[in-house]
Amino acid sequence: MRRREFITAVAGAAVAGARKALAQQGTKKRIGVLMPESEGSADSNARMVVFENTFRQLGWIPGRNLQIDYRWALGDVQRLRLLAADLVNSAPDALVAVSTPSLAAIQKATHTIPIVFVAVSEPVINGFVPSLAHPGGNATGFSNLEPSIGGKWLEILKGIAPRISRVSVMFNLTTGITTDLFFRAVEAASPQFGVETVKSDVHSLEEIEAAMKNLGSEGTSGLIFPPEPFTLQNSKAIVELASRYRLPAVYAFPSFCAAGGLASYGIYLPGVFRPAAEYVDRILKGEHPGDLPVQQPTTFQFVINLKTAKALGLTVPPNLVASADEVIE
Repeated sequence: MRRREFITAVAGAAVAGARKALAQQGTKKRIGVLMPESEGSADSNARMVVFENTFRQLGWIPGRNLQIDYRWALGDVQRLRLLAADLVNSAPDALVAVSTPSLAAIQKATHTIPIVFVAVSEPVINGFVPSLAHPGGNATGFSNLEPSIGGKWLEILKGIAPRISRVSVMFNLTTGITTDLFFRAVEAASPQFGVETVKSDVHSLEEIEAAMKNLGSEGTSGLIFPPEPFTLQNSKAIVELASRYRLPAVYAFPSFCAAGGLASYGIYLPGVFRPAAEYVDRILKGEHPGDLPVQQPTTFQFVINLKTAKALGLTVPPNLVASADEVIE
């Protein structure tokens, strides 16, 4: 081969290699996100903003080198299963499961696609991972509140409404797979606060209203709403019913307080979407989900709505107001 031809061939190969590298860099990755609630709420919008902004900071630009497919289940377990299958069939590079029922649906649909889960209760007890430190398999992520937090909810409720003697822990056991564990924690703490606890397993707004109407007629009852998709989906209606029947209530999500709820104590879900995006980034770059430890919440948010307290004829003690992360007036 002549020298000029050799140089030309080498140069051509180098250009082709550079183009291939650039093409690989520009290859669009695809992730699917299964959300348990409706699209468009302030809380869900905040999650998406944090999630997508984190990806941008990591070099993933939605619409350019990253495609994010969101699916919204509207608090419906059957819909979750259908949407999980749909996302798996789209052959994404990774999946994000938000809530315990979402993860259960996705794990039934795939055992190979990497999964990062968010706000999942008791991932080991539920059998999603064998260990928090060494999850193995194709799933890892961020757990939800520990059931023991039920005692904290009861402490807050009794602190704001000291005259209550009966507390209903209200949830949909179909969508809140392990929510019964929260009830047991509240029940275990109840003698300390001198209250009777009852479990209200509700599956529709009509059932919620009927349960609240019965409690409201007593005048000494309160409510606790653990984290689960059905009640989160119906947060605005639930807050309105609690107000109508003059029932003090403590919720797991601050979005209830934003809608007029009395108090909330739990994790701030939009904040968890930053480390979730970071885990997805590491997986897209080649790390195995089974090697990434499941992380538990370390930061909690306490919100009090003084306007609602006043409407219920309640005076929030100064020490509770001072300890709140956010006070709505």
